[in-house]
Amino acid sequence: MIDSKTTAIERHPLQPFLPAEARVLMLGSFPPPHARWSMEFYYPNFINDMWRIMGLVFYGDRQHFVDGEHKRFHLERVVEFCTARGIAIYDTATAVRRLKENASDKFLEVVEPTDVGSLLRRIPECRAVVVTGEKAAETVLLSLGQHAHTYPKIGEYVEFEFEGRPMRLWRMPSTSRAYPLALEKKAEYYGRMFSETSVL
Repeated sequence: MIDSKTTAIERHPLQPFLPAEARVLMLGSFPPPHARWSMEFYYPNFINDMWRIMGLVFYGDRQHFVDGEHKRFHLERVVEFCTARGIAIYDTATAVRRLKENASDKFLEVVEPTDVGSLLRRIPECRAVVVTGEKAAETVLLSLGQHAHTYPKIGEYVEFEFEGRPMRLWRMPSTSRAYPLALEKKAEYYGRMFSETSVL
């Protein structure tokens, strides 16, 4: 049995990425251990398909952000894309205990959920919060509980209001390869969401 009390608390290693004109705030759960990073940015694990999905949705090319020769992603290309498209990114936890030394959400204990409201106040044009997986969906309600009371089915959204601002909370499939859905099918979900939020 794992004793979480003896497991070190790990704080989020990145600052929130919040372009001034962001219209969408994407929230994952928490970054993988740093040894698995291929770049100093969100979704850095080379076997996570977030940036392949983005490439397929926006450019019709899953390899658009991929540097296959070096098994990493093109960091500058990713940052420029998110800035230009108005995509803000952070995670739903700012502190966790990692109960196993891997990237699995199943073994993450959330110690401190992110104050999503404080992020939304910094991006006043944002009208959609997008959670990228079940753990993120569960955790975001701890922060938005007074505003959003239930999270939607995969590929759908629920409406809520944040300080007078009409919002949508979208739930997307996880981009981890552990989630049993083809990349192309995941891209369909993400494409529809980005289209309906006027990002695509």
